[in-house]
Amino acid sequence: MGIAEIIPGVSGGTIAFITGIYEELINSIKSVNSASIKLLINFKLTSFWKHINGTFLLTLLLGMLTSILALSRVIVFLLNDHPFKIWGFFFGLIIASAIVIFGKVEKMSINVFIASIIGLIISSYIALEAPSATPNTDLFIFLSGAIAISAMILPGISGSFILVFLSKYEFILNSLNNFDIAVISIFIAGCVVGLVTFSRVFSYLFKKYNDIVVSVLVGFLLGSLFKVWPFYKVLEYDAYNEPIYTSPVLPSTGQENELLYFIVFSIIGFMSMWVLEKKFIGLNKEI
Repeated sequence: MGIAEIIPGVSGGTIAFITGIYEELINSIKSVNSASIKLLINFKLTSFWKHINGTFLLTLLLGMLTSILALSRVIVFLLNDHPFKIWGFFFGLIIASAIVIFGKVEKMSINVFIASIIGLIISSYIALEAPSATPNTDLFIFLSGAIAISAMILPGISGSFILVFLSKYEFILNSLNNFDIAVISIFIAGCVVGLVTFSRVFSYLFKKYNDIVVSVLVGFLLGSLFKVWPFYKVLEYDAYNEPIYTSPVLPSTGQENELLYFIVFSIIGFMSMWVLEKKFIGLNKEI
């Protein structure tokens, strides 16, 4: 799940579903409630640990942290030295994820298509109009963690995709690689709050309005492709000569090789998700 969460387009929730721990994960997260807090306040630590399924959660967390720390340096290297290949790979993964998620719609209707279009419009507008660089304030880092970790319970949506959308993906990866304790601590605090709050909201929405929520998510995924598109022109720089506002453009003359790399790795990313869905998720459903 840790490897999945660090790759935009691959969901940790999907991996949990494949490995058969998804239901236990959701129930364990939901067990962090007023009853568990009461046990903790009263120093009934053994009962508290059993109530929240602590051994399961701790084992899962340690495994995820290990893989994230191990892979983050590789991802940063690829982003810096092979950007068109890695963003192409992510591009393909996201398109395939949108198709996979749309397949979860139980009943097609006009409302489903309207919800997808609304999600697409909102996502595209944010991707095109929002600054390419978001603030590195404590509050925004906290909120990024809270929203990103909530994606853990959504099969098809990855936490790293949320960070890409919020323009915090590379920033968080660099913070992990540099062991920036201040940033990591704030981000993790946001993750904890997000798990025990937003996860409940998402769980409720999926149970009550599954098709509408899924459709909006598909629209969000497709609109986010503007964020992953690596060909752009800079419209405005900040005081440190870092791009603030960018606009996607078609590849220019002289970028034929970059375009070829992007297309090839997009296909690889798409096929990777297709294999994951058909060979593993399909197998899990049969079991």
